[in-house]
Amino acid sequence: MELSHLGFRKTPFTRELSVPERFPIPHQQEVVDDLFEALRLRMSAALIAPAGTGKTVALRSLVERLPEARYQVHYVKVTGLSKRDMCKEIAVACGLSPVGIYPALVRKLQDAYQHATSTDGLRTVLLLDEAHDLRGDSLSMLRLLTNFEMDARLILSVVLAGQPPLRKMLARGEHEALAQRLAHYATLRLLSRDETRAYIEHRCTIAGAQTVPFDADAQEAIYEMSRGNLRAIDRLGLKSLEQALKTKAQVVSMREVAAARQQLWP
Repeated sequence: MELSHLGFRKTPFTRELSVPERFPIPHQQEVVDDLFEALRLRMSAALIAPAGTGKTVALRSLVERLPEARYQVHYVKVTGLSKRDMCKEIAVACGLSPVGIYPALVRKLQDAYQHATSTDGLRTVLLLDEAHDLRGDSLSMLRLLTNFEMDARLILSVVLAGQPPLRKMLARGEHEALAQRLAHYATLRLLSRDETRAYIEHRCTIAGAQTVPFDADAQEAIYEMSRGNLRAIDRLGLKSLEQALKTKAQVVSMREVAAARQQLWP
Protein backbone atom coordinates (compact mmCIF):
# COMPACT_ATOMS: atom_id res chain seq x y z
CA MET A 1 0.00 0.00 0.00
CA GLU A 2 1.51 3.32 -1.16
CA LEU A 3 1.01 5.91 1.59
CA SER A 4 3.95 8.21 0.89
CA HIS A 5 1.61 11.14 0.21
CA LEU A 6 0.70 10.95 3.91
CA GLY A 7 4.36 10.92 4.94
CA PHE A 8 4.79 7.20 5.58
CA ARG A 9 8.01 5.40 4.67
CA LYS A 10 6.45 2.01 5.40
CA THR A 11 3.01 0.62 6.06
CA PRO A 12 1.84 1.44 9.60
CA PHE A 13 -0.27 -0.66 12.00
CA THR A 14 1.13 -3.98 10.79
CA ARG A 15 2.08 -6.83 13.13
CA GLU A 16 5.71 -6.63 11.95
CA LEU A 17 6.91 -4.64 14.93
CA SER A 18 10.25 -5.15 16.68
CA VAL A 19 10.47 -5.03 20.46
CA PRO A 20 12.36 -1.67 20.46
CA GLU A 21 9.58 -0.17 18.31
CA ARG A 22 6.74 -1.22 20.58
CA PHE A 23 4.56 1.39 22.24
CA PRO A 24 5.78 1.88 25.84
CA ILE A 25 2.71 1.04 27.91
CA PRO A 26 3.50 1.35 31.65
CA HIS A 27 1.13 -1.40 32.79
CA GLN A 28 2.52 -3.76 30.14
CA GLN A 29 6.07 -3.04 31.29
CA GLU A 30 5.05 -3.83 34.87
CA VAL A 31 3.73 -7.19 33.67
CA VAL A 32 7.02 -7.96 31.90
CA ASP A 33 8.99 -6.93 35.01
CA ASP A 34 6.87 -9.17 37.25
CA LEU A 35 7.17 -12.16 34.93
CA PHE A 36 10.91 -11.63 34.66
CA GLU A 37 11.21 -11.58 38.45
CA ALA A 38 9.30 -14.85 38.74
CA LEU A 39 11.67 -16.47 36.24
CA ARG A 40 14.69 -14.99 37.99
CA LEU A 41 13.53 -16.78 41.13
CA ARG A 42 13.27 -20.00 39.09
CA MET A 43 9.48 -20.08 39.40
CA SER A 44 6.58 -20.43 36.94
CA ALA A 45 3.86 -17.90 36.11
CA ALA A 46 0.75 -17.17 34.06
CA LEU A 47 -0.25 -14.25 31.84
CA ILE A 48 -4.03 -14.19 31.45
CA ALA A 49 -5.66 -11.41 29.42
CA PRO A 50 -8.26 -10.86 26.68
CA ALA A 51 -7.28 -11.10 23.03
CA GLY A 52 -5.83 -7.92 21.59
CA THR A 53 -4.33 -6.60 24.82
CA GLY A 54 -0.71 -7.29 23.94
CA LYS A 55 0.09 -10.75 25.32
CA THR A 56 2.39 -11.68 22.44
CA VAL A 57 4.25 -8.37 22.62
CA ALA A 58 4.68 -8.87 26.38
CA LEU A 59 6.08 -12.36 25.79
CA ARG A 60 8.51 -11.08 23.16
CA SER A 61 9.62 -8.33 25.53
CA LEU A 62 10.12 -10.91 28.26
CA VAL A 63 12.29 -13.08 26.02
CA GLU A 64 14.33 -9.97 25.12
CA ARG A 65 15.04 -9.51 28.84
CA LEU A 66 16.36 -13.05 29.36
CA PRO A 67 20.14 -13.29 28.75
CA GLU A 68 21.03 -16.12 26.36
CA ALA A 69 24.02 -16.94 28.54
CA ARG A 70 21.71 -17.90 31.40
CA TYR A 71 18.42 -19.00 29.84
CA GLN A 72 17.26 -21.26 27.05
CA VAL A 73 13.74 -20.33 25.99
CA HIS A 74 11.35 -22.58 24.08
CA TYR A 75 8.10 -21.25 22.61
CA VAL A 76 5.09 -23.42 21.82
CA LYS A 77 1.78 -22.19 20.44
CA VAL A 78 -0.80 -24.44 22.02
CA THR A 79 -3.48 -26.39 20.21
CA GLY A 80 -6.06 -28.78 21.63
CA LEU A 81 -3.78 -31.82 21.50
CA SER A 82 -3.74 -34.88 23.75
CA LYS A 83 -1.10 -34.96 26.46
CA ARG A 84 1.14 -37.23 24.37
CA ASP A 85 0.86 -35.09 21.24
CA MET A 86 1.38 -31.93 23.29
CA CYS A 87 4.45 -33.55 24.78
CA LYS A 88 5.69 -34.26 21.25
CA GLU A 89 5.15 -30.59 20.28
CA ILE A 90 7.21 -29.48 23.28
CA ALA A 91 9.93 -31.99 22.40
CA VAL A 92 10.18 -30.63 18.85
CA ALA A 93 10.38 -27.06 20.19
CA CYS A 94 13.23 -28.19 22.44
CA GLY A 95 15.09 -29.81 19.54
CA LEU A 96 14.43 -33.36 20.74
CA SER A 97 13.12 -36.37 18.88
CA PRO A 98 9.33 -36.65 19.43
CA VAL A 99 9.43 -40.44 19.09
CA GLY A 100 8.41 -42.64 22.01
CA ILE A 101 5.56 -43.53 24.31
CA TYR A 102 4.17 -40.83 26.60
CA PRO A 103 6.08 -41.70 29.82
CA ALA A 104 9.34 -41.93 27.87
CA LEU A 105 8.72 -38.53 26.26
CA VAL A 106 8.14 -36.92 29.65
CA ARG A 107 11.35 -38.46 30.97
CA LYS A 108 13.26 -37.38 27.85
CA LEU A 109 12.18 -33.78 28.40
CA GLN A 110 13.03 -33.87 32.10
CA ASP A 111 16.47 -35.30 31.33
CA ALA A 112 17.08 -32.54 28.75
CA TYR A 113 16.12 -29.82 31.24
CA GLN A 114 18.33 -31.30 33.94
CA HIS A 115 21.24 -31.57 31.51
CA ALA A 116 20.84 -27.94 30.50
CA THR A 117 21.02 -26.90 34.14
CA SER A 118 23.72 -29.26 35.39
CA THR A 119 26.01 -29.31 32.35
CA ASP A 120 25.36 -26.09 30.46
CA GLY A 121 24.35 -23.90 33.38
CA LEU A 122 21.21 -22.82 31.57
CA ARG A 123 17.78 -22.30 33.06
CA THR A 124 15.04 -23.66 30.77
CA VAL A 125 11.94 -21.54 30.23
CA LEU A 126 8.92 -22.98 28.42
CA LEU A 127 6.48 -20.40 27.00
CA LEU A 128 3.07 -21.83 26.16
CA ASP A 129 1.03 -19.34 24.17
CA GLU A 130 -2.75 -19.67 23.65
CA ALA A 131 -2.74 -21.87 26.77
CA HIS A 132 -6.52 -21.54 27.13
CA ASP A 133 -6.67 -24.15 24.35
CA LEU A 134 -4.86 -26.73 26.49
CA ARG A 135 -6.80 -29.89 27.21
CA GLY A 136 -7.18 -30.98 30.82
CA ASP A 137 -4.83 -33.94 30.46
CA SER A 138 -2.20 -31.69 28.88
CA LEU A 139 -2.40 -29.30 31.84
CA SER A 140 -1.82 -32.23 34.16
CA MET A 141 1.19 -33.25 32.06
CA LEU A 142 2.80 -29.86 32.77
CA ARG A 143 2.72 -30.63 36.48
CA LEU A 144 4.76 -33.76 35.79
CA LEU A 145 7.25 -31.82 33.67
CA THR A 146 7.95 -29.37 36.48
CA ASN A 147 8.32 -32.04 39.18
CA PHE A 148 11.99 -32.79 39.83
CA GLU A 149 13.08 -34.92 42.80
CA MET A 150 9.71 -34.43 44.53
CA ASP A 151 9.94 -30.66 43.97
CA ALA A 152 13.32 -30.48 45.72
CA ARG A 153 14.89 -28.84 42.64
CA LEU A 154 13.62 -25.97 40.49
CA ILE A 155 14.75 -26.98 37.00
CA LEU A 156 12.06 -25.77 34.61
CA SER A 157 10.02 -22.55 34.54
CA VAL A 158 6.74 -22.47 32.61
CA VAL A 159 4.86 -19.36 31.52
CA LEU A 160 1.25 -20.02 30.54
CA ALA A 161 -0.16 -17.23 28.36
CA GLY A 162 -3.80 -17.28 27.39
CA GLN A 163 -7.24 -15.72 27.42
CA PRO A 164 -9.57 -15.59 30.48
CA PRO A 165 -10.88 -19.19 30.12
CA LEU A 166 -7.40 -20.29 31.24
CA ARG A 167 -8.08 -18.88 34.72
CA LYS A 168 -11.27 -20.95 34.99
CA MET A 169 -9.38 -24.06 33.92
CA LEU A 170 -6.69 -23.53 36.54
CA ALA A 171 -9.36 -22.98 39.21
CA ARG A 172 -10.71 -26.51 38.78
CA GLY A 173 -9.90 -28.94 41.54
CA GLU A 174 -8.07 -31.39 39.28
CA HIS A 175 -5.59 -28.66 38.31
CA GLU A 176 -5.01 -27.27 41.80
CA ALA A 177 -1.53 -28.78 42.02
CA LEU A 178 -0.41 -27.00 38.84
CA ALA A 179 -2.13 -23.73 39.78
CA GLN A 180 -0.21 -23.70 43.07
CA ARG A 181 3.07 -24.03 41.19
CA LEU A 182 2.46 -20.69 39.47
CA ALA A 183 4.16 -18.06 41.61
CA HIS A 184 2.64 -15.08 39.79
CA TYR A 185 -0.54 -14.34 37.83
CA ALA A 186 -0.31 -11.32 35.50
CA THR A 187 -2.96 -9.65 33.38
CA LEU A 188 -3.26 -6.87 30.81
CA ARG A 189 -5.98 -4.30 30.20
CA LEU A 190 -7.33 -2.33 27.27
CA LEU A 191 -5.93 1.10 26.46
CA SER A 192 -7.58 4.24 27.80
CA ARG A 193 -8.76 7.03 25.50
CA ASP A 194 -5.53 9.02 25.99
CA GLU A 195 -3.39 5.91 25.57
CA THR A 196 -5.20 5.11 22.33
CA ARG A 197 -4.40 8.56 20.94
CA ALA A 198 -0.77 8.20 21.99
CA TYR A 199 -0.64 4.70 20.46
CA ILE A 200 -1.95 5.94 17.10
CA GLU A 201 0.63 8.73 17.11
CA HIS A 202 3.39 6.27 17.98
CA ARG A 203 2.49 3.80 15.24
CA CYS A 204 2.40 6.63 12.67
CA THR A 205 5.72 8.06 13.85
CA ILE A 206 7.68 4.80 13.67
CA ALA A 207 6.28 4.32 10.15
CA GLY A 208 7.85 7.61 9.11
CA ALA A 209 5.01 10.16 9.36
CA GLN A 210 6.05 13.59 10.62
CA THR A 211 2.48 14.42 11.64
CA VAL A 212 -0.44 12.19 12.60
CA PRO A 213 -2.72 11.89 9.53
CA PHE A 214 -5.82 11.24 11.68
CA ASP A 215 -7.88 14.22 12.81
CA ALA A 216 -9.19 14.41 16.38
CA ASP A 217 -12.64 13.05 15.48
CA ALA A 218 -11.10 10.10 13.65
CA GLN A 219 -8.94 9.23 16.67
CA GLU A 220 -11.97 9.48 18.94
CA ALA A 221 -13.95 7.23 16.61
CA ILE A 222 -11.17 4.64 16.57
CA TYR A 223 -11.18 4.58 20.37
CA GLU A 224 -14.96 4.28 20.60
CA MET A 225 -15.07 1.47 18.06
CA SER A 226 -12.05 -0.43 19.38
CA ARG A 227 -12.58 0.27 23.10
CA GLY A 228 -8.80 0.37 23.40
CA ASN A 229 -8.17 -3.10 21.99
CA LEU A 230 -4.73 -3.00 20.34
CA ARG A 231 -5.60 -5.43 17.59
CA ALA A 232 -8.80 -3.58 16.74
CA ILE A 233 -6.96 -0.23 16.72
CA ASP A 234 -4.40 -1.59 14.26
CA ARG A 235 -7.05 -3.01 11.95
CA LEU A 236 -9.14 0.16 12.02
CA GLY A 237 -6.12 2.38 11.56
CA LEU A 238 -4.82 0.50 8.53
CA LYS A 239 -8.22 0.09 6.90
CA SER A 240 -8.98 3.81 7.44
CA LEU A 241 -5.74 4.70 5.68
CA GLU A 242 -6.77 2.46 2.78
CA GLN A 243 -9.99 4.46 2.54
CA ALA A 244 -8.05 7.73 2.55
CA LEU A 245 -5.83 6.36 -0.21
CA LYS A 246 -8.88 5.63 -2.37
CA THR A 247 -10.31 9.13 -1.95
CA LYS A 248 -6.87 10.82 -2.02
CA ALA A 249 -7.67 12.48 1.32
CA GLN A 250 -4.73 14.16 3.06
CA VAL A 251 -6.12 13.47 6.53
CA VAL A 252 -8.20 10.57 7.82
CA SER A 253 -11.55 11.80 9.10
CA MET A 254 -14.41 10.07 10.89
CA ARG A 255 -15.89 9.31 7.46
CA GLU A 256 -12.95 7.06 6.55
CA VAL A 257 -13.04 5.38 9.97
CA ALA A 258 -16.76 4.66 9.63
CA ALA A 259 -16.23 3.21 6.15
CA ALA A 260 -13.37 1.09 7.49
CA ARG A 261 -15.54 -0.29 10.27
CA GLN A 262 -18.19 -1.40 7.78
CA GLN A 263 -15.55 -3.43 5.96
CA LEU A 264 -14.15 -5.02 9.11
CA TRP A 265 -17.23 -5.96 11.14
CA PRO A 266 -20.67 -7.16 10.06
